[in-house]
Amino acid sequence: MVKPTVTEAGADISVRASFAITPPPVAPGQAPAADPPSGPRARTEGRDRLSALGGLAALSLDAMASVAYGPEAIVVVLAAAGAHGLGFTLPVTIAIAVLLGVLTLSYRQVIAAFPDGGGSYAVARTHLGRRTALVAAASLVIDYVLNVAVSVTAGVAALTSAFPNLYGDRVWLCLVVLALVTAVNLRGIAESARAFMIPTAIFVISILTVVVVGLFRHAPVGLLTAGHPSELASNASSVGVLLLLRAFASGCSALTGVEAIANAVPSFREPRVKRAQHTEMALGGLLGLMLIGLAVLIGRFHLQPVAGVTVLAQLTDAALGHGIGFYVVQFATMVLLALAANTSFGGLPVLLRLLARDNHLPHVFALRADHQVYRHGVLALALASAALLVGSGGNVNSLVPLFAIGVFVGFTICQAGMVRHWYLNRVPGWRGKAALNGFGALLTAAATAVETLTKFTEGAWIICITLPLLVLLFARIHHSYERIGEQLELGRIPRAPVRTHSLVVVPVSGMSRLTHEAVSTAVSLGDEVVAVTVVPAGGDEEDRAAAESLRADWELWHPGVPLVELPSGHRELGRPLVVFLREISAAHAYDRVTVLIAEVEPAHWWTWPLHNQRGSLIARAVRRGSDAAVCRLRLRLHP
Repeated sequence: MVKPTVTEAGADISVRASFAITPPPVAPGQAPAADPPSGPRARTEGRDRLSALGGLAALSLDAMASVAYGPEAIVVVLAAAGAHGLGFTLPVTIAIAVLLGVLTLSYRQVIAAFPDGGGSYAVARTHLGRRTALVAAASLVIDYVLNVAVSVTAGVAALTSAFPNLYGDRVWLCLVVLALVTAVNLRGIAESARAFMIPTAIFVISILTVVVVGLFRHAPVGLLTAGHPSELASNASSVGVLLLLRAFASGCSALTGVEAIANAVPSFREPRVKRAQHTEMALGGLLGLMLIGLAVLIGRFHLQPVAGVTVLAQLTDAALGHGIGFYVVQFATMVLLALAANTSFGGLPVLLRLLARDNHLPHVFALRADHQVYRHGVLALALASAALLVGSGGNVNSLVPLFAIGVFVGFTICQAGMVRHWYLNRVPGWRGKAALNGFGALLTAAATAVETLTKFTEGAWIICITLPLLVLLFARIHHSYERIGEQLELGRIPRAPVRTHSLVVVPVSGMSRLTHEAVSTAVSLGDEVVAVTVVPAGGDEEDRAAAESLRADWELWHPGVPLVELPSGHRELGRPLVVFLREISAAHAYDRVTVLIAEVEPAHWWTWPLHNQRGSLIARAVRRGSDAAVCRLRLRLHP
């Protein structure tokens, strides 16, 4: 079976890719028109997409796992004001829960208005302009990559806390966990949802059990005292607005991942909008319930920060005691923290697809493999996260200061965009909805400012540099695609086709069925055909015998195509051919010169090393050294 593919020698763009540079125009917020799948294909795609429960397991791990460090972030900040400051844990948590409610309701509306996914990017692109949309996209990309790194390192930190002998191998452990999560996601997001459903359920049930049992305790069953409690009295100070804002901003790290469902709407089964909305509401309800419940227990048991012991571990010990329940909660927390990276693997590839569709990223990110997987997005996320894990040495404390800033930039842009959305659409009750989104935008903007200022020297400056660099990268890629589109005259009706004077050059090295297929195809493609073979000048007796044998066989075959021998002093293949192409193009007025390279396509992948790579060497030399087009003809071998 012969399968020719054509590539322009002057530009590394295949014919199929050139037609895909600019997608058909799509109305803002709408999915591109397509015939609905039916039959076995529809059933297969349905199995590869998410149900509401599967979406909660696959896309909410980041948000769910944040209850392990969100309340602790609040307590650590408020402890600077002593016991009086810790008394504000519940009010600050309630303020965060209010913001969570605002964000949940907002993203429920985003899901309905932008069913093609994209979250903040899609909203900003429609209502706030391309530049603002790119800022939102860059912030989400940063957040998703950091989420993977933070989640994996936090999970491994919990493991090494239980088994200190593994601490020296924490980087390798992080990479192993990352590889496992990546492998599961390459099988499809639905597969990952089924794999992570049980750990998610165990974690949620464990936290709710701690909250419910703790509410019925008049006194803690036990209280971990390992480590060194903070000296609250000597550090006590008045509780000012700035301290409360810092506690609010730090605690808002518990809200990371709320947008992931809105980003991944296309991953849900039909009716995907309703399923995604139900998942978003369930996530908001569960997360808010757990956060407030833990905050109540913190005040009820008068907890304070203890070095070496997490707040969640203290609450579990106080509510359940130091028995099997304690270890179940800790183990569930460790597993979910390690798997919380799955939220990014569900949301970022879809966002990268949208950026590629809008020509802000290479189009390879829009290609979808089996099981509805955007494989290149998954692999890019894994590589970027692996680089962060190695660079940070597997230390979660060096990554956390960078974590929340990116997502809150996206939150603020999304809320502002939705205010404009309501203003332009003016549906019944739009004023109330716009006021809700405006209030949310103010809260998230304040959290962004406080988080950036208070953590600037701790690493937040990296985000301030990386974010504009990503925006610049997106803009440059878009500009490159515009230039390519102009040169290819995409979107225009082409001129009438004209027959041109063409020459097809066929490199040969011997007589075979492959030679027959190449010459037969060549005489069908061009006006003139010439076969060329490279003969080592001054070669040994074996080289001369091979050249004479080919010459004699060619005369005996008599295909009606001349055979030109190209001398080569260094046994090179590409250079003599390039010189020949330049000379023949200068001597004759050919409108098109095509080099037809015949190759064997192995029957099995493992037999690929058995075949030489002459075709690739010749194609590379022709592309670099001449203006000729390259046509690679593949002859498939059957088992």
